[in-house]
Amino acid sequence: MIPKIKNILYATDLSKNSSYAFLYAADMAKRYNARIVILHSVEPVRHIYTVDMSDRIEAEFRKAKKQERETDIEEIQKGLQEFCKKAEIQIGPPCVELVSKILVPLGHPVEEILKAADEEGCEAIVLGTHGKGFLRQTFLGSVAGSVLERTRKPVFIIPLPSEKTNIDWDKI
Repeated sequence: MIPKIKNILYATDLSKNSSYAFLYAADMAKRYNARIVILHSVEPVRHIYTVDMSDRIEAEFRKAKKQERETDIEEIQKGLQEFCKKAEIQIGPPCVELVSKILVPLGHPVEEILKAADEEGCEAIVLGTHGKGFLRQTFLGSVAGSVLERTRKPVFIIPLPSEKTNIDWDKI
């Protein structure tokens, strides 16, 4: 028996390709009466700590990173609302209402995608890939390929359409 899809994890790197993949996630959510969890993972920055670095400096650094992630969440919410207004022309309403949660964890994308899919109870994962030229057939993309290899959940990998399509990126 095929499990019902009630929660979809949509992972984004905030690129145009990811925006295109969101159209698929939204369409799938509408078809299955499901909700979308958006995830944008922020790669950790490696810092070289000296012996003299105080706890206070490290605490300030952590506070700054938390504020940065909160700003990212606000940016994603604003972008989602703008995108949905444009996307509803193609997929119809509702769009924003399909999103149940926005996550912006600090961590490596593959690990955070797999962790969020499990913790949020997502039955499917949707993400875009940047396959280009002859390499497209050889390499799927490091994040997309790693997620596909390491999960037991259905993964929908959406390639960026060719330039020959009639999609106007400025209108989406």
